[in-house]
Amino acid sequence: MKLGLINSAWVQANQPTVFGLRKTKELGFDTIDVFVDPLDIDVKERRLIKDECDRLELPIVSIACVAVGLVDFNPSVRRFHIQRVKGYLDLAYEYQAKNVLLVLGEYIWNQEVIPPAEQWRTGVEAVRELAKYAQDLGLVLALELEPFKLSLVNSVDTMVRFLDDVNHPGAKANIDVSHLQLSGVKPEELRRLKGKATHVHISDCDGKVHGDLPPGRGVVKFEPYLREIKALDIDGAISIELEYSPHPERIVEWVEEAYRETDKLLKKLGLRG
Repeated sequence: MKLGLINSAWVQANQPTVFGLRKTKELGFDTIDVFVDPLDIDVKERRLIKDECDRLELPIVSIACVAVGLVDFNPSVRRFHIQRVKGYLDLAYEYQAKNVLLVLGEYIWNQEVIPPAEQWRTGVEAVRELAKYAQDLGLVLALELEPFKLSLVNSVDTMVRFLDDVNHPGAKANIDVSHLQLSGVKPEELRRLKGKATHVHISDCDGKVHGDLPPGRGVVKFEPYLREIKALDIDGAISIELEYSPHPERIVEWVEEAYRETDKLLKKLGLRG
């Protein structure tokens, strides 16, 4: 697999787009995931990202999309978010990416008022429609497992059940290693995602709250998870996800540390190539 970086690390540290892309290449990453909303950038920025990545020979693998409105109980809100995600898929096609990383929504009102099964069905129907659109573009939706109590997809069990209900090859799983730790997922549970996974995120955490730290700064035991990921034989990338750095003025050191430690892990297990 290739080693990538989600460029939100640079964005959250208020670094310009070109600076972040160039540093990503300079530090040794193979690929990049782009965190950008096609509704929030102008045509110049849209073109700049692709042109710079081409010049650097830094392939864009994934575009991250948070679309919690896909499970909203208002039809107009759902329609808007379906069209919005289609905009992400169009951009991914334009950027010659492989997938759109999709963060689905959560149950509202503590799973009261609206039956949970109704929100589940709403999410399944929306993702199935988007999976069909993705497949037509030669892309895949990569659903992220979120480590929060009310997330629709927050375990391997719910991921498998959701993908089975969607029942379309245009929708697959994203595996986030720190989320697995936070959700109490055992490494061997990943075997259930054989043929169902398409992309991987990696970061560390304190084992209690979402953190996205450089590997080695938290409690995650990476090797068992990475061995299981290797056995899944995913044709894709492992992308480092870093949340807000405590010292944004030292963001280059933060990303460099994450690259160095992750590269060691992947090479030790023969997972980078």
